[in-house]
Amino acid sequence: MWSGHGRRRLLKGARKSFSWQDYRDLLVRAHIQLGAPIVVIWDNLNTHLAAGLKRYKAEHDWLTTIRLPPYAPDLNPVEAVWSLVRRAMANTAFGTPDDLDRTLRQELRRIQLRPHLIDGCLTATGLPLNPCKILWPDQTAQWPADQASGLR
Repeated sequence: MWSGHGRRRLLKGARKSFSWQDYRDLLVRAHIQLGAPIVVIWDNLNTHLAAGLKRYKAEHDWLTTIRLPPYAPDLNPVEAVWSLVRRAMANTAFGTPDDLDRTLRQELRRIQLRPHLIDGCLTATGLPLNPCKILWPDQTAQWPADQASGLR
């Protein structure tokens, strides 16, 4: 929720992060828009591990989830995306929070319109892009212990 006074500030008491229901709704909309199965690589954010989201995933075969080990920024493609954004915005002084917001959105859009950048972020992780190779019987993918142990 934003105030209507030109400045982008959250209203007092407004939630500042996504709930598991917000993630579920985002995944449903992506599935509908793409008309295809969705594969999500989750980090260990508590919202990603919520029981409600796990139940939803178990009830929908179009949704595949892969969990990263507890701390593995090199395996998280989002970290590479943020690295691209940080590089593009380095040494920039923003006059207002709105200037920062506008520039951030422009950079994310620039990346979105260049699929080779996103492909590079995925490839750099070394993760198999075919999640079926690492699915367990409970249909929840986990990073294999022998590969995760080398990350510590």
